[in-house]
Amino acid sequence: MTEQVPNRVADYERRFNALFEEYFDTLSTTLDVPPHSRFTPDCLRLLRDLSLRGGKRMRVVLLHEAARLVTDEPVEGLDAAALSIELLQTHGLVHDDLIDDSPTRRGGPSTYYAYRKQFPDHPQAALGLTVLAGDLALALSLRVLLDAELPPAVRHAMVDVQTRTAADTFVGQIIDLERDFTSTAPDEDVLHCVADYKSARYSLLAPMQLGLLAAGEQPALFEQELRRYARLVGICGQMRDDYLDLFGDADTMGKPTGTDIRDGKHSYTVSALLSAVGGTERAVVEAALGDPACTPETIAAVREIAENRGVTARMQADMRRFAEQASVVAAGWRPRWREEAVTFFEHLPRWSVERAG
Repeated sequence: MTEQVPNRVADYERRFNALFEEYFDTLSTTLDVPPHSRFTPDCLRLLRDLSLRGGKRMRVVLLHEAARLVTDEPVEGLDAAALSIELLQTHGLVHDDLIDDSPTRRGGPSTYYAYRKQFPDHPQAALGLTVLAGDLALALSLRVLLDAELPPAVRHAMVDVQTRTAADTFVGQIIDLERDFTSTAPDEDVLHCVADYKSARYSLLAPMQLGLLAAGEQPALFEQELRRYARLVGICGQMRDDYLDLFGDADTMGKPTGTDIRDGKHSYTVSALLSAVGGTERAVVEAALGDPACTPETIAAVREIAENRGVTARMQADMRRFAEQASVVAAGWRPRWREEAVTFFEHLPRWSVERAG
């Protein structure tokens, strides 16, 4: 099954990308836009561009595989739920890049920097349009569910999931910013809490809840174990993202490395690094932390310190440990749900940690 995961992921990715492209092609005919507005079509173009530069669509994968826990028959509502999930993701990316002042995303310009280039003499307008673009993506993510031809009870439950998920994600963004306003590195519980609220709840828990709802299951009956699985996978996924920010390849990721160092973020990697160094090495790390002008050479020096102090090995071991714990949770679903889909969820955490891209 571990070898099958990337093939199945690629199949979902291809199918969804075609669906997403069709959605944006028809959006201009369904969205009520004043005919004189030039900025609104441009906003939709930027949202389309960012959305269609998507990655592996793991949220869509989780949605479909959650439905397959219940049945291998076609399930109504999965397309609408997939669009909703990815539009919420687009909203998050637009606002993330604004908060982080990030120039690139997915190998292209961030929405914020696209607006900055378009309006170089009007920085406040560029900022405002970026906020509104993200807000529009959020509204569209809810609207696509409200417009779906589903039983009213299912539609209401799906909207409830997405609304609560959006609120949790916003709280996650707040506590993510709050985490870095401390004089000392946060402890592990704080890091796990940020990963849960900011990432796990919308990237893992919500897609699984939506998939189960579409398939006629009641996810509220299994909320505790679904939340545990999502939290564990979300933690190792955030660890992996933080790990790649320092140790990854910029071309593969479509964004520069060392961003967390330059932004002064107390990520999993930065926290592990600070706990592992002292003396001159700590001075090097602390001088780089929060310095937006930090050079690639300095980032390389910090990376070398981290490697020499075993930070890479420690983080890899932690990621595998959380992935194994998540796999154990999924294995416990066998008496209730379909074997093949349970096996997929059992192997997914390990694959997510080990995959190259």
